[in-house]
Amino acid sequence: MNCVQTLDVAQKNDGFRRMGYGVLMTSGARDLPDPEGLLAAVRDYDRFTDDNDPYGEHDFGSLIWQRERVFWKIDYYDQSLGYWQDPTSPECQRRLTVMLAEEY
Repeated sequence: MNCVQTLDVAQKNDGFRRMGYGVLMTSGARDLPDPEGLLAAVRDYDRFTDDNDPYGEHDFGSLIWQRERVFWKIDYYDQSLGYWQDPTSPECQRRLTVMLAEEY
């Protein structure tokens, strides 16, 4: 992927994550206190670095919520949600999963 494509994917991922649609929460994340607050923290996440985002796509994050390490991850699917889809494709369907680190 070239720099322009990477920036485009990062912008699409940020926009998707901030919308709050297409979110799946694992049972562990859902059972934490204030799951709505957790989703807001994921939507507002902006601590991307070369260490935690080496490809610059903003498709993964890690944070501490209620003293628990939480991961979130964006995956890319085709229209049927059955197969991987290139994140630069206009047909790409994104899904965001929020989970406890121990559930990863």
